[in-house]
Amino acid sequence: MSTMNISLPEELKAFVDEQVGSRGYTSSSEYVRELIRRERDREKLRGLLLEGLASPLAGEVDEAYFDGLRQYIRESAAEKKTSGRARPKTVRSA
Repeated sequence: MSTMNISLPEELKAFVDEQVGSRGYTSSSEYVRELIRRERDREKLRGLLLEGLASPLAGEVDEAYFDGLRQYIRESAAEKKTSGRARPKTVRSA
């Protein structure tokens, strides 16, 4: 694992120390790693959302679509229960 040293004003260091103590982190490094992981996940989600916004519409999502989706989930759950595995299936919009 690589090492990185950072300088913080006393106010921020006190905040980090408080978070470590109150949230059950074992060290300030663990707390900072968790913050970085969350930011990375947020950036990934943001990218996926923007990608989705830029993609063409797949079709109308109406009550029939959700009925089909519910049926697919029921069938998948029943099949998984009996065979131990669900088979992959594509759900198409109405």
